[in-house]
Amino acid sequence: QVRVVESGGGLVQPGGSLRLSCAASGIIFRIYYMAWYRQAPGKQRELVARITSLGDTNRSTNYADSVKGRFTISRDVAKNAVYLQMNSLKSDDTAVYYCQVGSNTGVSSWGLGTQVTVSS
Repeated sequence: QVRVVESGGGLVQPGGSLRLSCAASGIIFRIYYMAWYRQAPGKQRELVARITSLGDTNRSTNYADSVKGRFTISRDVAKNAVYLQMNSLKSDDTAVYYCQVGSNTGVSSWGLGTQVTVSS
């Protein structure tokens, strides 16, 4: 019954913006972090951004160097949701973006991904 569902992907021109959403349900562990990864064909999966928090406390974020200043991750703890605002998109951002939900005990769940294509 565990479900992690991404949405918001699509086709956008270079310099444009997209907002990705991820909603988790059926998660029996307490969510400690939520993260976005991406993988392009022929490339290794990479961490894009991660946000860590327990309720309203101890919140922190991490970003890949390639997206710093352009992407913003946010989290709605009450809704078990995480978002990725992507601005100033480049062709190198083209990939399938995956949402990960994890505990602080090594347990995690993944979504099936949403395609982001940046092209003129």
